[in-house]
Amino acid sequence: MVKRRPYTIAAVFLLPAFLLYTLVYVVPMFQTAYLSFFSWNGIKSVPLEFVGWANYDEMFNKPEFYRSLKNIGVFIMGSFVLILPIAFSFALIITSKLKGTRFFKVAFFMPSILPLTAVGLMWQFLLKGDGGLVNAVMSALGMSSWTRDWLGEPAIAIYVVVIVNAWIYCGLNMIIFASGLVAIPEDLYEAAALDGATGFKKLRYITVPLMQETIKIFSILAVTQSLRVFGQIFVMTNGGPNGATDVPTTLLYYESFKYNNFGVGNSIGTFIIIAALLSTVILNRLMSTRNAR
Repeated sequence: MVKRRPYTIAAVFLLPAFLLYTLVYVVPMFQTAYLSFFSWNGIKSVPLEFVGWANYDEMFNKPEFYRSLKNIGVFIMGSFVLILPIAFSFALIITSKLKGTRFFKVAFFMPSILPLTAVGLMWQFLLKGDGGLVNAVMSALGMSSWTRDWLGEPAIAIYVVVIVNAWIYCGLNMIIFASGLVAIPEDLYEAAALDGATGFKKLRYITVPLMQETIKIFSILAVTQSLRVFGQIFVMTNGGPNGATDVPTTLLYYESFKYNNFGVGNSIGTFIIIAALLSTVILNRLMSTRNAR
């Protein structure tokens, strides 16, 4: 009985958090999957009509759904091409012995704590084709031929939103990488210095290999956050122009709250949940296999 007591106390303290997590996350996920098999317009008095896989058939037959998946791929690529190197570089700066690291911590992390609505509106005004600050600065520098309606041209709008997304989340991922950097024993760097290792060699042969677990966490978060990105797109472009920046979450919003087609909306939500779970399992297994080798 004495041995079981610590586990009982731990279970009692964990129970409220577990119940809250179940009510807020687990139950809605199962409800979403359940409602995806019914046709419903969102009105409580209207009965559910079982339609089986019809909602999924409609979802997979929508061209805009595949365009939204392509945009998710752009977000994932942007995470690894932009956020990964920039956030890692920021982490190296704030964990170094340079002067003023406190200022850099605040400056780099600030975009991550700003409300997405405010950030989206700010960038929307900055990137306006007529009167936007970005175009005004480019014109002042003699680059008038490069000015664009950055959020109004279908060919470039999604890439502009991805760049803004990187600006928002670099600070948050900087903290993740910094936590991995400070966990590396300083003795390893001192031993490498005695062997004549330079700064780049320390980075290549000590820092990066020992950051594999942190990079795995970043990779999982990059994919799952890309799958559920919504706020900045909804505020900046509302999925436009002509659906060029639509993602599954914006389609879910339109189907559910604009067209009152909650069946298809829930099928998109179920797809996002399953895709996030599968990507987490696959990335965890692939990167764990790499570490084992």
